[in-house]
Amino acid sequence: MTAEPPEPEPRDHPEHHHPHPRTALTRIWVRSLVSFAPAPAPRWPMALQAALSMFVPVGLFTLLGHPSVGLMAASGAFTVIYVAWATPAQRIRILPVIGLALLVCAALGAVVAPWPAVAAIGLVVVAIVSSALHYGYRLGPPGPLFFVLVYGLATHVTAVVGGKRVVDPLLFLAAFAAGVAIAYLIAVVAAVIMHSVRRPDPDSVRRLPRTPSLDADSRALLVRVAIVAVLGTLLSVLLVDTARAYWTVCAGLAVIGVNAGRRAAFVRGNQRLVGTVVGAGLFAGLAFLPIPVWLLPFLLGGLQYVVEILVVRNYALALVFITPLVLIITSTAGAASGVVTTALILERVVDTLVGALLGAASGIVHPRRARVG
Repeated sequence: MTAEPPEPEPRDHPEHHHPHPRTALTRIWVRSLVSFAPAPAPRWPMALQAALSMFVPVGLFTLLGHPSVGLMAASGAFTVIYVAWATPAQRIRILPVIGLALLVCAALGAVVAPWPAVAAIGLVVVAIVSSALHYGYRLGPPGPLFFVLVYGLATHVTAVVGGKRVVDPLLFLAAFAAGVAIAYLIAVVAAVIMHSVRRPDPDSVRRLPRTPSLDADSRALLVRVAIVAVLGTLLSVLLVDTARAYWTVCAGLAVIGVNAGRRAAFVRGNQRLVGTVVGAGLFAGLAFLPIPVWLLPFLLGGLQYVVEILVVRNYALALVFITPLVLIITSTAGAASGVVTTALILERVVDTLVGALLGAASGIVHPRRARVG
């Protein structure tokens, strides 16, 4: 659940006007891991909305005695992090469409879950179509990642194991829809409060295009998405496990984001890998702790808050908290699948490595002098 972090720009040094490209790229990467970029705007309002969108459904269903349903509903919280740039009135109008699109992706995943080959083809289609619409309407951060993640989560949680569904697809979709509705209500309350406090400057209001259109950068990003979706899915199907393809593709999409440029691809790919490996270690520590059920809403809400605060300032550090957040949701919501925690951690690290490398390598699609958007 991320916004697009700004990419650090290299600083000129009087003694190194023309550093070796590989050396300069290494410096940029190292600096991106340890430096904090200034936040373009205060992040706590969005962080609070995202945290509450995660906390409320998990807490509500936990109180009702169904914590696993709460974790399914928690994935609907992804709705609230979209169009953070919009005015309060715009968010009220746009977020229902985002939520409906996420629900459609979840429904498609639940429908094709019993047939892994069909689900793999669907993964490629959902990645390309959702990306084309996202880039075409210029929705901005966090990119098309969560549409694909929701589709993959639905195929994972509602998969067929031992001749029956791990989770009833209608139950999953009902829980997910409840999560979307809760996230939207939280966004509406926040929009009303923010509108009453500060009205936007009419000259600064950004409007979405009436029809989707792709400029040169958007077309390049879409080509990269297609490359990552096809190759990531094929590698998973042929060499690993079809059920894990969605994580590989999502790792690649997280690298691509909404930034066009070779350097951005390299930096984000390395940040993704480093942040995810450390985050997997954090998940391992949490997984072996006897965390009481009542503490789970606070844990997930806290992780989400930290993620939204950090993501525009240090992407690698944000991923340290994003990884356990998503792993807790995916592993616990589908706990009946019998996935071993240690195996899950190793799988996610391997899948992330493959996806991040594909996402970074696909940056060659951009011209060498392309600027970072």
